[in-house]
Amino acid sequence: MRRQTIFTLLLCLIVTLAMSGCVKVVEIGKEDELTGNKKFDAAENVEGLWASQAVPELKEKAVELSTVLNESNNGDFKNVAEKYGHYSMGTTGELSFVVKGEGVVQEVNQQKKAGYMTVKLNGYDGQINVKLQIGSVYKGSAVRDNLSFIKYEDYTNQVDWAKISQSIHEVIDRDVIKTLDLGSIIGKTISFVGAFSVDKKTEVLVTPIEITVK
Repeated sequence: MRRQTIFTLLLCLIVTLAMSGCVKVVEIGKEDELTGNKKFDAAENVEGLWASQAVPELKEKAVELSTVLNESNNGDFKNVAEKYGHYSMGTTGELSFVVKGEGVVQEVNQQKKAGYMTVKLNGYDGQINVKLQIGSVYKGSAVRDNLSFIKYEDYTNQVDWAKISQSIHEVIDRDVIKTLDLGSIIGKTISFVGAFSVDKKTEVLVTPIEITVK
């Protein structure tokens, strides 16, 4: 009698669930189609705004790197922070600048994973070395941090926020650096637009968003 009662209860439960539409078998990996949640895709996020929004905004913001360096008092960039710079946390945090310039390529270093080219900048005769990142590893997050329409609070967590910067660097590597003939660029004049974060007083390391060989 007890077994019959249990069986009857189970049968009623199954029928009830079936009638209410609560039972749905979902294929593994397609859970988001049921919940409506979409997995975060940093690459897709960046691709959708890079050429149409990011590049135009950065080019409009860019100031002459020679001006920033000449007014920085030998690398004390806090002197020009209010005038030209951007802090990652309002008035504190990492200080960065969006810059442009022109000069002659003096060195290309591709031996390091974080490769760079050294540029003799027009309009500046000081001791601060000017370097442009050429990958494949890119340091910092100056480009991301200077985009007004990308904000930390718009992302779920720190991991997604970091992925945005990584995806920006991947686009730069593909669309800017990979289009250059680095084997023959030494001695040539280039113009560039990019951003750098303040790290050393003796050098600036610019992440380029545009490079044109003259």
